[in-house]
Amino acid sequence: MPVVVRIDGMTALEGLFIGLLVAATLAIAWTAGLVVLRLFKSQR
Repeated sequence: MPVVVRIDGMTALEGLFIGLLVAATLAIAWTAGLVVLRLFKSQR
């Protein structure tokens, strides 16, 4: 019997996917920042 938790009209599954989307966005931004930092360091 699945338990559905609603928070302001949002189901727990939607919350999970939004959390995964935020985590992926942060990971991509962190990786891009690391690449840019290393590119600038390699110029010196």
